[in-house]
Amino acid sequence: MLSITSQYLARYRRLTADRPDILLPVTGAQRRFQLVRSLDPSGRPDVVPMFFAFPHGTIDPERLRAAASRLAARHTALRSRPAVIRGTPVLRVADPDVGVTRPDLVPGESPADALRRALDSWDAQGPPLRLFLVHDAERAEDILAVALDHAVCDGRSLARIVDELGAAYSEEPAASHVAPGEKAAELAAYQDAVLRQLAAEERAETPEAAAYWADRLRALHAHAPAPRPARVPEGARPSGAAQARLPAHDGGVSFPGLLDACRSAARELYGPGSGRAVPLGYPWGGRPPGAEPVVGCFLNTLVFPADTGTGHGPGPEATADAWWDDLDRADVPFDAVVAAVRAAGSGWTGGLDGLLTVDDDSRRPPLVLAGVEGREVHVDGRPVRGPFAVSVTQGAEIRLRMVWDRAVLDDETAHRAFDALTHALRPSDHTVQ
Repeated sequence: MLSITSQYLARYRRLTADRPDILLPVTGAQRRFQLVRSLDPSGRPDVVPMFFAFPHGTIDPERLRAAASRLAARHTALRSRPAVIRGTPVLRVADPDVGVTRPDLVPGESPADALRRALDSWDAQGPPLRLFLVHDAERAEDILAVALDHAVCDGRSLARIVDELGAAYSEEPAASHVAPGEKAAELAAYQDAVLRQLAAEERAETPEAAAYWADRLRALHAHAPAPRPARVPEGARPSGAAQARLPAHDGGVSFPGLLDACRSAARELYGPGSGRAVPLGYPWGGRPPGAEPVVGCFLNTLVFPADTGTGHGPGPEATADAWWDDLDRADVPFDAVVAAVRAAGSGWTGGLDGLLTVDDDSRRPPLVLAGVEGREVHVDGRPVRGPFAVSVTQGAEIRLRMVWDRAVLDDETAHRAFDALTHALRPSDHTVQ
């Protein structure tokens, strides 16, 4: 029987055999975002926004629009729109179309409210890169949101996008035209990288790998039981948030240590004795060997089954051993893992109860426009994809953030879970592997 990746490639080749427009194949990571979107009743795509505050008057909107358009012209993924044609996910290459939207503030609305409203109205048929600019009169600042459809970029691409947007802003428009040959060469490099990634995924989809993931995730019968809160606070935004800063360990916290900490949070959220494993997702991987370092969406999502059945986890050594075994099968695409688990009798549809993302602050360059460095800020309260999500930034200190869906988890329980997370990561409580 053909693997999911083999079936996808066969459909893609049939689809594009007689079409004049440019349709590019998508990676397993991109197919996952199509799957997640199909599971959402509203059909909304995943949107990744980055927010930067600049002194008022720093940003020239037209210069910013031109810089973003040049950036999109130089990267195929940033001018391609995700689409599903005859049941086949693809990217449709288009001309750059990046504007700077300036949402008007309605009476009583804050700048953050205006940005949330603008992002919530995201049209899935529009360009994948968009800019929103709001004036904060109280702080004498302008807040810029650089927002992308997650189906065209992964976390590894974000730092490069920020760096190159600042560089393009500094260019003279007349001297920075993107030549057709440059665009064609990048398109060829992007397509080659995607095909190399698909070849790696095709090789990884072995019967042995399918059996491994089916056994590893056999406890994922469905979402972990999450009692709906008795009352969402009146006027509350869709999501809650908590953050903390902790002293850094020598060399940082190991990834298995972060998984164990998320298990501690999940145990508070769902309660010991539920008899289920909570599916925690995390991005992993990179560009395939031999590929150009193109901007795109290549990081696969791996699933860690966080056992909440007892008051104690299996311990950091066991977590580390299991995690290393998982990485040996990390190229198996997410939809193939879901198919293998379901074929083994699970009712799991691929939904994740938790998400973990990890960054190194040395790889997060600031956005600099004409020599002025923007201050990265957070705009909380946006809808969350899943009950909860944890982000960790490691460097001179450990910065933790957790957000949760208030329609699923009440604030009191979520704050207890965040306390458990931070407790597990304090130096006195955690041993680096």
